[in-house]
Amino acid sequence: MTGFGQAHRETDTYAASVELRSINSKTMDLLLRLPRFLMPHELEIRNLITKALLRGKVNLNFDFTRPAATRAALPLNREALLAAYHELHAVAQHLGLPVGEATLLAALRLPGVIPSATEQREAEPAAEEVSWDELRPLLDEALAAIQQFRHDEGQTLTTEILSYVATIRQQLVAVEAHDPARIENVRQRLAGHLAELTNHEQFNATRFEQEVLYYIEKLDIAEEKVRLAAHLAYFEQAVHQPDEAVGKKLGFLAQEIGREINTIGSKANDATVQHLIVGMKEELEKIKEQLNNIL
Repeated sequence: MTGFGQAHRETDTYAASVELRSINSKTMDLLLRLPRFLMPHELEIRNLITKALLRGKVNLNFDFTRPAATRAALPLNREALLAAYHELHAVAQHLGLPVGEATLLAALRLPGVIPSATEQREAEPAAEEVSWDELRPLLDEALAAIQQFRHDEGQTLTTEILSYVATIRQQLVAVEAHDPARIENVRQRLAGHLAELTNHEQFNATRFEQEVLYYIEKLDIAEEKVRLAAHLAYFEQAVHQPDEAVGKKLGFLAQEIGREINTIGSKANDATVQHLIVGMKEELEKIKEQLNNIL
């Protein structure tokens, strides 16, 4: 399922934020971006996210920064600056070039005069001073937010999927209402064929009776209609099962529903029923598409 959750904390000594994003996936595909000092806790973080979210393509971005006010300011290396300036001054005089502010700026850019980025990082307070126990509530908050996001989306999907199920049920009711007329049409066709065959000189009554029984059994869709209604009812019950990942169960039920729909369509041998079956299949495809978003 898609989802988004974030949490942020800012103190006098640090700022930390956690951002979780997920999109649909049949398995858990987890990508973590952690500060270096949290790497020893990577396995624990993976387990927490997997247990909470179950599946999906999930990205975790954990940012940790220190405010500029807390960073140690390294003093300017005056000796290195003066030595560089005098050296550049001497070279400029030797070459007959003017000496001024440009010479000082050139000296400032030389290595060792101003602390490098690496030296600045080494001088900063160690990030390890902030414990994982202090930062873990941020992850818990982000997980709660993304779970709420998923729950809200699930409520919307539930309403949508149940509307598709209701449409299939309405079409099944239409099939049942039309079934007596379908059976009467079959009876009339059989009666016409019977009148032709009984007058044939090679007519075999026993053989004909067997063929008629087989034909009637082949056209009977009563059991399929009952099973389809039962599958639809169970599907609606499963959707509302609390605190349970029902995506796979609903997928299996959708397969059974599709099997009964196809059987009714193949046995009915009736244009009106076939039209209704096409509508059922269309709604079932919508259901299957949305089931990809359900855990």
